[in-house]
Order: sequence, then C-alpha cells, then structure tokens
Amino acid sequence: MPLAMSRPWKHPKTGIYQLRKAVPDDLRKIVGKREEKVSLQTRDPGEAKQRFAKALAELEARWANLRAGPKLLTEREAHQLALAAYDQWLQMYRDNPSQQTGWDVVAGDRLFGPPQTSEHRLAASQRALDGAPELPEDKIFRMEQACLDAADGYLTANGIFINFDNRRTMARALGAAMQRASVLLAKLARGEGDYSPDSQAIPFPQRNAAAERGKAALEPGASNGSLSALVEDWWKEAKAAGRKQSTYESYEKTMMKLVAFLKHDEAGRVTPEDIVRFKDHRLLGGASAKTVKDSDLAGLKTVFGWAVMNRRMHSNPAEGLTIKVGKSRKLRSKGFYDREASAILKHARNSVAGRVAPKLALAKRWVPWLCAFTGARVGEMLQLRKEDIRREGKNWVVHVTPEAGPVKTDEARDVVLHRQIIEEGFPEFYERSSRGYLFIDPKAGDLGVRRAVKTARNKVNVCFGAGSRRRSAPGSHSCNSIKSTT
Repeated sequence: MPLAMSRPWKHPKTGIYQLRKAVPDDLRKIVGKREEKVSLQTRDPGEAKQRFAKALAELEARWANLRAGPKLLTEREAHQLALAAYDQWLQMYRDNPSQQTGWDVVAGDRLFGPPQTSEHRLAASQRALDGAPELPEDKIFRMEQACLDAADGYLTANGIFINFDNRRTMARALGAAMQRASVLLAKLARGEGDYSPDSQAIPFPQRNAAAERGKAALEPGASNGSLSALVEDWWKEAKAAGRKQSTYESYEKTMMKLVAFLKHDEAGRVTPEDIVRFKDHRLLGGASAKTVKDSDLAGLKTVFGWAVMNRRMHSNPAEGLTIKVGKSRKLRSKGFYDREASAILKHARNSVAGRVAPKLALAKRWVPWLCAFTGARVGEMLQLRKEDIRREGKNWVVHVTPEAGPVKTDEARDVVLHRQIIEEGFPEFYERSSRGYLFIDPKAGDLGVRRAVKTARNKVNVCFGAGSRRRSAPGSHSCNSIKSTT
C-alpha cells in the first residue's frame, strides 16, 4: 500500500490551504505541541503547492536544527539571519528616511562593548526611577536589551537553541544590521544617498501603479476591509459589551503602528509572517517584551479573532504567536518610602495656586491626600463629583462610581474618609464647592471626562515627583501606597 505523501490541507470551512504536519516524537517536548499548523494564505491549489513546498522546507530545517541539539551559532549565520531586520528597517523608512528616530546611530556605534558592571546597571536603573536625564551609557544599555529581546524570536523561528552565547551573538548581529540600516537612512535623509532605481546601496524599484494594484488584489471571497475599519467595527460591539475606552485606544494605536509598518491597510493581505516581523520590529524599536506581548499582540489577536468570527477574515494571522517575558529586576518596593510619602503630602498641603486653572490647583492640593487615605487611583479621585460625597453620622463617605468616569473594576464602592483628611479641612472645601466635578471641567460625554482626567492626571503626577524628587508615583495611576506619615 503506497504511503500518503504530505500535501496542502484544505480547511473545510474557510477553504484556505494549510500545512499540517505531526511533530516527530523526539521533538514534541522541545516544540511543545503534537502538530505544526501553518496557514498558506491561499485558496488556489496550484499556489498552495508552491507555498507548501517552501513552508515544509523551512519547517524541516527548523526541526533539523532542533535535532542537532545545542550548537554554537556562528557570527556568519547570525548576520545572515539579521539581514531580515536590515531589510525591514529600510522598507519601513526608505520613502521618508528622516522619520527614523527610533535607533540612535551615535549610541548604536558603541553597542556590545565591554559589559557594564552590576553597579553601572543599578545606577542606570536608579537614574530612570529618579527622572534624571538619560546618559549615553543608559541608552546603550537600553538598545542592547532591545536587541537581546528580539534575538529570542529570531532564534526560535529558526529552530536554534536559546542559550547565553547564541542569544548574544544574534543580538550583536541584529544591532549591527540596525546600525547599518539607520546610518544609510541618515545619509538618504541628508540627500547624500543614491535614489536611482539601479543603485546598489538600497533598492528603490520603479513603481508600476497597475502592477502594484494587481499584486495587492485579494483572492475571491477574501476580506476587502481595511485594518483600521476592523478596529472601529470591533469597537462597536465591544463598547456595547462594556469594554473600556482605554482598551479601544490601545488597540487602535497598535493597528495604526501595524499599518505604518506594512505600508498598506488591507486586512486580507496580512500574513502570520507579517505579524512576526512586526513583533520583531517593535522589539528592535525599543518596545519592551511585556508591551509587545500584553498590548500589541493581545490587541491584534482580539481584533483579528473578532474578524474571523464575523466572516471578515478567514484566519487570524496573530493566532498562536507569543513572546517570552523575563522577570524584571525589582530595585525597590512599589510603594513609597515613609520620607517620600511625607514629602508628597506636605508638598500638596503647601501647594500654591499660581497661574494654573483653579480646579487643577485644587486637585494638586487634595488628590494626593484622597489617594493616600482611600487607596483609590489618581483618575478615580480626579473625577470625583460633589454628589459623590456624603455624610453619614460622624463619618464622611466617598462614593467611587463608574457613573463619574472610568473605574478599574467597573464596580461602585464606598470609602469612609480617614480622620486625618477631615482634620486637613476637606469638609470645608466640600461645602464651598459647587455641584458637579470638583477637580476637572470636562466637555460633554464619556470621552470628555476621559480626556480631562488624563490631562489633569499628568499634571498632578508632577506633584508626586516634585514632592518626592521622583518623576512619578511607583504606580503611574495610583498612590494608594502613600502612608500617613505627616
């Protein structure tokens, strides 16, 4: 009986062909699954066969690398892999090279020199916490870390074991590729490069409008919607289901970044490989691994997943993609030290209105104290209204409610004010205040409140930094760790 040969598998519902291949027994523990699935992003049988052959060769090469076990990645191999980063960076900015500001070529020329001592790294982290200006050494350390984070993705995608030596070799190659690309872009931005189509420095192919449109044409039945439209349509349902405005804003920003990276806004053209390249691009651009995982990838998975369920796309190109997030070093507790808390509250008590808006001056006076004695977030106190405060017998009660604006849990709660804030004179301030919002003057609608709170929060957070000589509170949205030390 003849053996069945590997061939493209047609999805029974979408008609999209896939590569499906069982992971060999000896690799299942390493790979972490029993079967590999790769979308071929086509319904055409002939095209599927061609893409299948390429995808299968890449898969088997990756498995061969894994079977070979841990081996040292050579510099030559690393530079070959890093060519993808070089090409992506040029593609991203070649039309407008002056817009490349994410990679500092001065610092990039000094990457991966003698390793910094633990004392230097600790001092750099402390300067960041204190809000001190970033030194050149700090920027170098940050850029090196971005390369190291991106290196993990390149090694994993090519079936190369991640260890200290391989990771550093790959990171050095990525740094060199980004530096070469950024130096070239800087020359082009100054008009020193060669923009001619036959230039060997950087490919600037002649564009044929008809060919571009033909290349961009989608397959029959595929989504012809834009990526930006997907976010808006997803939000219509998500908003009705109670999702937060901040979630929408985060997802919208991520999709805008993806559109800028891909140089198109067509949902039907997005492939899983595009999302992998976008992930690596974000890491190399300085985004933290946690931001890429919990913000970028989470948003794309959600929106694309909604599009699949609503027959707007045939597959989710971000499905299954993740990133390893290492445990960050903790150089201090999240809360304020006693001396910091005392300084913040004293600074708020002695704040002077000056030229700031009256309600902002009141916010700087009372919001730090309210946060300290309620455990509430800064935004929750900034959106406090007079009608949210009441007296019950001898107690003063604050009602934190989503009716006033965004609340973390979307659940209202009552908090009895501590006697110390009563002794500070808060009841007298309450009695003098007019009905409505105490600390902001928002425009009509939920969005007006959100924007007013965001603006005021940024300015009030300066008070926390001014009082404690830190840039902001340990948590950027709350000060519930302030203790009663005044």
